[in-house]
Amino acid sequence: MNQKVLENTRNVAIVGPYSSGKTTLLESLLFLAGATTRKGSIKDGNTVGDSSPEAKERQMSVEVTAASATYQDINFTFLDCPGSIEFAQETYNALVGAGAAIIVCEPVIDRVLTLSPLFKFLDDWEIPHLVFINKMDRSKNGFMDVLHALREVSSRPLIPQQYPIYQGEELVGYIDLVTEQAYHYHAGSPADPVPLPEHLKDEEKAARTEMLETLADFDDHLLEELLEDIDPPQEEILQDLKKELGADQIVPVFLGIAEQDYGVLPLLDALIKEAPAPTVTAERRGLTAADKDNTIVQVLKTYFTPQGGRLSLVRVWQGEVTDGMALNGVRAGGIYRMMGQQQQPIGRAFAGEIIAIGRLEGIQTGDILTSSNQKKVPQLPQAEKLEPVYALAITPENRKDEVKLSAAMGKLIEEDPSLYWEQHGDTKEVILWGQGEIHLQVALDRLRRKYNLPMTTHLPQVPYKETIRQATKSHGRYKHQTGGHGAFGDVYLDIKPLPRGEGFHFHETIVGGVVPKQYIPGVETGVREYLEHGPLGFPVVDVDVTLTDGSYHTVDSSEQAFKQAARIAMTEGMPKCQPILLEPILMIAVSVPSEFTSKALQLVSGRRGQILGYEGREDWKGWDRVTAYLPQAEMHNFIIELRSLTMGVGTFTWQYDHLQEVPEKLTETVLASASNGNGKS
Repeated sequence: MNQKVLENTRNVAIVGPYSSGKTTLLESLLFLAGATTRKGSIKDGNTVGDSSPEAKERQMSVEVTAASATYQDINFTFLDCPGSIEFAQETYNALVGAGAAIIVCEPVIDRVLTLSPLFKFLDDWEIPHLVFINKMDRSKNGFMDVLHALREVSSRPLIPQQYPIYQGEELVGYIDLVTEQAYHYHAGSPADPVPLPEHLKDEEKAARTEMLETLADFDDHLLEELLEDIDPPQEEILQDLKKELGADQIVPVFLGIAEQDYGVLPLLDALIKEAPAPTVTAERRGLTAADKDNTIVQVLKTYFTPQGGRLSLVRVWQGEVTDGMALNGVRAGGIYRMMGQQQQPIGRAFAGEIIAIGRLEGIQTGDILTSSNQKKVPQLPQAEKLEPVYALAITPENRKDEVKLSAAMGKLIEEDPSLYWEQHGDTKEVILWGQGEIHLQVALDRLRRKYNLPMTTHLPQVPYKETIRQATKSHGRYKHQTGGHGAFGDVYLDIKPLPRGEGFHFHETIVGGVVPKQYIPGVETGVREYLEHGPLGFPVVDVDVTLTDGSYHTVDSSEQAFKQAARIAMTEGMPKCQPILLEPILMIAVSVPSEFTSKALQLVSGRRGQILGYEGREDWKGWDRVTAYLPQAEMHNFIIELRSLTMGVGTFTWQYDHLQEVPEKLTETVLASASNGNGKS
């Protein structure tokens, strides 16, 4: 292992809410580090990040983008992560391999709550992170007010390393709270040192004291110095910042305007001086140097590129990767550093680096790969897979393309594991599941663009069932005469309802051989076939059918004839049993910040939901968890409304629970819709 490479490597994820300026910050970081000769812009569609057609069209990140730069002998890999909650799986998968993260946010107190899930994920995974308050030129709130709001959503103490300098409402510079040096920003060049403004001396002193006192909570020596009114040396402060940040005990806060490069160089310098080396993250994951000869990598993201096919973005946890090396028995077909959609071939990569490997066929996102077939693959943690919350039924525009759909969907899900697809057993529809409306539209765009599979979509049908309320007896006789042998079957059936959830039971009480044993399976088959479409047009459940009597013909009877007789008996008898419509009921658990709990309760109740209760969400300060029963027919846009009521952070999980009778008025609507042939209620 090349120790110098290891110590001089930094993997930094850039995360934050949609429109906070993450991709703009990446452009500034790459430009100031000399990795690019000019900065791209979201508006012009020429940024290193957000370079896919789907991202350009929506002017938003829809997948992780990796970009490399070298600055002051430090090799950086930046991971620009999507901000929309609908693409959170991408972000979480990438963060697993990051050594540090920059949370980019706007100085808007009302939007701070949107950072809550990110802070929670980073704290749970103990990933060191800094905050960069972007767009400070648009701030309508004071810096310390924004800082206070941010502290409400973080379980780690936030400490400012800078203090803003304003002239009127214009941000003109900052004060470095470590050195107490003031700087003025200049467009196109580094900030200039200037004397500390007199009117800010008291505020700067208070902010610096707060920073030092927070650091002293983790350093007894610093605490002693503060108690004795000794001004600690700058080197000691920087060492404390590095140590506490590396241990994920503090969150340093920086500020600036990424679009103008203001505050970006100090952020880059902080990553060099304070962000931990890759060994820190590896040790936290339970890896030690004892097995250094065994290469271990983890797949953070899978791409399918138009030119080179499969490309796996990986974190090298241990050892080194060389071109042609076998990982889990699969030979690496090229090793690359990434610059957006551009790939730079390299001969090898060392522990701590994030690089891309070509043609790792059969390897999935999240997989742990090793170079040794003899050694056990270590159990490294993986990001939890998000449950799908939104669905569309999809059909190829060209019916001939149906045969290509399965392979294309497989690749789509390899690129984005938060997608899921199924062919529904009852409705026979192909249903695509994901994290929201935009998420599925991006997936459909990829199907069309990458695999030439344009799709039509509609709302998935609700898999209604039907059952009966009362019992009846029914007789069915099938008699058919042709030139040769005829067909004869004759049955008497008892039909009665079963308790909800019992399914279908079939019995026979034949005596005296009035229906020979070899024909009885045909009777059951005929009953089962009929129950696929009951008198209301839906599959029938919770019914008991007993064959009680019948007759046969020694020549003309057959199993097929008795099957037809059973269908006739069911067709005659079932409409007399008071058929009723049943709908699937889901058990849902809705998670929202406590201030939105009442809105969540109203949303559930307004969709015919039955509230079961609510309580504080475990390990989530200031969040509640509402449990309820919700009809599946009311689920379709539930996540869209929930997010609109909760600033985009509300979510829910669900599972099928039981069937329940559909209210009479709604039954009429469903049956009318079904009779019109659409059944998409």
